[in-house]
Amino acid sequence: MTLPERLTKLRKLAGLSQEEVAEKLEVTRQTVSKWETGQSSPDLDKVLPLCGLYNVTPDELLHDGGTEGAEKEIAENNFARSEEQDERIMAKKKLTGILGGVLLYFVAIAFIMIAIPVMQISPVVASAIFILLFAAATLIIIYSSIIYKKKSHKKIADTKEKKLYKTIDSVLAFSTLAVYLLVSFMTMAWHITWIIWIIYAVLSQAAKLIIMLTTGKDVDDDEE
Repeated sequence: MTLPERLTKLRKLAGLSQEEVAEKLEVTRQTVSKWETGQSSPDLDKVLPLCGLYNVTPDELLHDGGTEGAEKEIAENNFARSEEQDERIMAKKKLTGILGGVLLYFVAIAFIMIAIPVMQISPVVASAIFILLFAAATLIIIYSSIIYKKKSHKKIADTKEKKLYKTIDSVLAFSTLAVYLLVSFMTMAWHITWIIWIIYAVLSQAAKLIIMLTTGKDVDDDEE
């Protein structure tokens, strides 16, 4: 492989245009084009900057030996960067979906609290609307958690963020069960006290969101 061919291939593997290379090396695009078409060769003071830009050694840049390994490494680095960018986008979409679901939980709870006494809506209709809102919120959270879940080829030990969330969730679940049974037996209003579990679901999701926002890590994902 000739030097112009290597320069062209390394630039493309690095995901750069001739204009971007020219800007980084402080030369004109026509100069980069001449290097890659064989009309001229890079000056000595541009060899090291080119090596740094393409992540290769001078020997790999100027000679054919070792270029294949360098090309593979550059391609792997570009793929890793692309995967990281995709993961950030997926995490952002997932967080948005979960936030939307939690917000809809609060809307459902606020609605059921004012629907009958304030808005004077029939209890049957109010309950139906509440169940629909609650179901929609749950579906949004489940969908966001599944569709935007990070792909992992192997499962390893839980991260400290996941362990923290599991601990908080366990405490919330036990406390909710105790409050639910206590209130239900004291009031015998079993047809109403089930709402306590909705509060638990909201608090559990809120705890997950707080951990995600403060640590920047998704407690649902397995690290590779």
